[in-house]
Amino acid sequence: MEMKRIVIVAGAALVTAASLTLALFLGSWGYDQRRFSLHEGRLRRLVERAPHRAQVVEGLRREESVEIGAARGEAEMVWVADRWGQGRRGLVLEKGRRWPEVRVFQAADMVYFLYFDDEGVLKDFVCVSR
Repeated sequence: MEMKRIVIVAGAALVTAASLTLALFLGSWGYDQRRFSLHEGRLRRLVERAPHRAQVVEGLRREESVEIGAARGEAEMVWVADRWGQGRRGLVLEKGRRWPEVRVFQAADMVYFLYFDDEGVLKDFVCVSR
């Protein structure tokens, strides 16, 4: 009888621990998805407005986002992607091949890669979680 009770208590503790782990994992995943989608939506709307580089830089500066890098050309683009691209390095490089300039900003806990054309108009972005 005592062994049965130990098995039941151990099983209940295991199920409780597994449930707690799952709940914490799902909560963390949901938070990250929401945070990421907010930043992506913000940048998507910004690209639709087609602002000039100076407007983008000034707007982000006013929000206390810090410009942490910039690149022109393949070699600089690879360096920027390696340094801040993390899991989205391939996408950072792919978009970097389409546009001549990228500016990199630290915005809270995200890194923005903002791509500009030859006239300095914002054309695309990649958002990377830190």
